[in-house]
Amino acid sequence: MAKTDEIAALYTLIDDPDEEVFGVVSDRIVNYGTPIIPTLEHWWETTPNEQVQNRIENLIHRLQLRDLRRNFTDWKHSPRPELFTGALLCATFHFPELASAPVIADLEKLRRNIWLELNNYLTPLEQVNVFHNILYGYYGLRSIPRDECKPEHFLINKIIDSKKGAQAGNGLLYLILCEQLDLPVRVIQLPNQFILAYIKNGNIEDSRRAEFFMDPTGGQIYTHKDIETYFKRINEPLAPSYLQPLSNTGTIAKLIDELSTSYDSSKEAQKIIELQELSAFLKS
Repeated sequence: MAKTDEIAALYTLIDDPDEEVFGVVSDRIVNYGTPIIPTLEHWWETTPNEQVQNRIENLIHRLQLRDLRRNFTDWKHSPRPELFTGALLCATFHFPELASAPVIADLEKLRRNIWLELNNYLTPLEQVNVFHNILYGYYGLRSIPRDECKPEHFLINKIIDSKKGAQAGNGLLYLILCEQLDLPVRVIQLPNQFILAYIKNGNIEDSRRAEFFMDPTGGQIYTHKDIETYFKRINEPLAPSYLQPLSNTGTIAKLIDELSTSYDSSKEAQKIIELQELSAFLKS
């Protein structure tokens, strides 16, 4: 009863014009955690005050973001952070109430279609060609130009649903499928690009042993010579760090960096800051 009374009292103060008072009230509300969100949603529906509605929306976002940070922390420190789980966490930043079951089911259908065509007698290049024929041909995955990208073009649920995404978004789907199919593919750290490396023998962490490279935009395949030519074209030295494959946590951080560029800095600056903080945490 005391808890109910306190929540009711907090509601009476949610429109307080004193920002310091509201700061104390909002912190107290957030301390209740995500179970209080249905109550906040009810408050939002029943108040005619637009300022109060905005404050409630911000409180709900704070609660969801705190929950997301905790989930990212658990994922980062798990024994084997899976890419698909990290991708779903990214998607919940934009879609907090995302239902994962339909995404899992659709991904499994795609994975199985590729798995049925693969076998141990194929060379790495043959494996990738089979992969590409299904992903870009049969499945019909398409790429969105960088200057037309929106947040949903980086989020796994929307990419699977619409069959189109940004280079980084399509690259993440590509990598998730490779991880589930035990194909040794990683993203490397080329500037302003999301390029993948197929590393058959040796250390998966060393892309100098890569058989070849792939652009997930449409499945283009590049040689080591092509990568060297790219750096000559942009007039930049090919530093060894650029060819270093990223871990799963590093891959998700790179995706988040790309995702943050799709938000309007004049209207959604706070979301950009929050994404930058999530990325920095994953890189630390």
